[in-house]
Amino acid sequence: MPLPLIHHPGYTIELPPRHPFPMAKFRELRRVLGEEPVGRSAQWLSPQPVSETDLARVHERGYLDAFLHGGLDQAAQRRSGFRWSEALVERTRLEVGGTLLAMEVALETGLACNTAGGTHHAHANFASGYCLLNDLAVAAAKALAKGWAKRILIVDLDVHQGDGTARLFQNTPDVFTLSLHGAENFPARKQHSDLDIPLPRNTDDDAYLATLARYLPWLLMEFAPQLVFYDAGVDVHKDDRLGHLALSDNGLACRDRFVLEECRDAGIPVAAVIGGGYDRDLNALAHRHAQLHRVASEFV
Repeated sequence: MPLPLIHHPGYTIELPPRHPFPMAKFRELRRVLGEEPVGRSAQWLSPQPVSETDLARVHERGYLDAFLHGGLDQAAQRRSGFRWSEALVERTRLEVGGTLLAMEVALETGLACNTAGGTHHAHANFASGYCLLNDLAVAAAKALAKGWAKRILIVDLDVHQGDGTARLFQNTPDVFTLSLHGAENFPARKQHSDLDIPLPRNTDDDAYLATLARYLPWLLMEFAPQLVFYDAGVDVHKDDRLGHLALSDNGLACRDRFVLEECRDAGIPVAAVIGGGYDRDLNALAHRHAQLHRVASEFV
C-alpha cells in the first residue's frame, strides 16, 4: 500500500519579499518529494478547505468572523505575523483541511502525512507566531466529536512550545498534549501542556533522543491513545535560524523513526504534520522536512 501524502498547491501563496516566514517551502517540499522514490510511489491526496463547523469546535465565533471576513485589526495582524488577505484565509483553511484529511486517512490505513500543518500557536480567540487556525486542535476535536477516537495524544516535537494547543485542551482529559521544546524560545509566556519537557540550548542528537525515549513509550502505555497527532517540526535542526537546538539530519530521521515505530508497535494510527522550520535556503529546508515522509514510507 502506498504512503498517503496530503498536499495542495494552495499551501503556498505570495508574501512580500524577505518576509520571515518561508511560505515557499511547501511548494519546494512537494517538488523535492516528487523527485524521490517516496513521492513517486505515494498516494497523493488533495484536501478541501476546512468547514466553519469544524473550526467552531475550537475557535471562538468572534475571532472566526474577524479572520474569515477581514475584520482583524492591525495589532491582531502583527501578532499573527501576516497581513490579512483572502488568499491567506483560503490557504489557511486548506492547511487545516489537509490535517483533517490526514487524520481520516490515518484512521483507515494507520499512517498519513500532511505536507503542511502544525499551527500550534493559534489560540481559541487569536492568532500568534504565524499560526492562524490550530489544525491539530481542530482535527482532534473533530475526532472526539465524531467518536472516531476516545483518547488522543498530540506529540509536539516542534522546537517551540505548542502553547495554543496546550491551552485549548487544558480542561479536556481525553486529549493529552506532550511538548518537547527549547526552554529559551518562543513563546516567552509558556502555557501548561499535560507534559512539558523544556530542553537547554544546543541539545544534540543523543540527548534529545534519550529524552524522547524516556517519555514516549511510557506515555503510549499509560495513556493508551487511540490516535496520535505528530508535529515533526524541523526547527530543532542545528542550522535552523530560530531553533537554538543542535539536531543533525540523521538525528531528525532517528527521531521520526522512533515516534512512528513506537506508535506502530502499539497499533496506534498516526497523522503527521511537518511543523516549523526556518531557513533562507528553501532547498535545504525542504530536504529537512522531507525526512518525515522518507521515514514514514518505511512503515507502509
